[in-house]
Amino acid sequence: MAVVGAVTGQWTKIDHAWATYAMVWLHVISGVLWIGLLWYLNFVQVPTMPSIPAENRSAITKHIAPNVLFYFRYAALATVITGLLVAWMQRYILEALMLQKGFILIGLGMWMALVMAFNVWFIIWPNQQKILGLVPATDEQKAAAAKPALYASRFNTMFSIGMLYFMVMQRFAPI
Repeated sequence: MAVVGAVTGQWTKIDHAWATYAMVWLHVISGVLWIGLLWYLNFVQVPTMPSIPAENRSAITKHIAPNVLFYFRYAALATVITGLLVAWMQRYILEALMLQKGFILIGLGMWMALVMAFNVWFIIWPNQQKILGLVPATDEQKAAAAKPALYASRFNTMFSIGMLYFMVMQRFAPI
């Protein structure tokens, strides 16, 4: 299949190499969105909340936070899916997931990302729904949800540093 290049006006053949290149970029873009929002939440929004007057906090909790968390969790999903597709398209998915020689770093990064995505969908999001009042919860349930959500988010923030390191270093020092 061929399409006309929008910039060059030349014919571009969409083959496996082109599709892999496109998938890598989708992976990078979704990953930047995911980790960017993770760091925004942990370095900006959460530490700033106590300094916001109580009467103004609803702007965050009712409008900004639900939108941030929507993009946050779907960026996590997109990052994982596109990452697995890149590994499959480049034919190293099993070697990486099984931490075989030559794919240990990328495999560690993949496993770290999978743990982080699990935290997003099964710890952070369910607890945030209670905290933000998106699902019915008593005041006690909301208070109890705060610590697991915070701890999972902080865990992901610290884990993201190692995950990014392993993902990048695979190219430079494959072990």
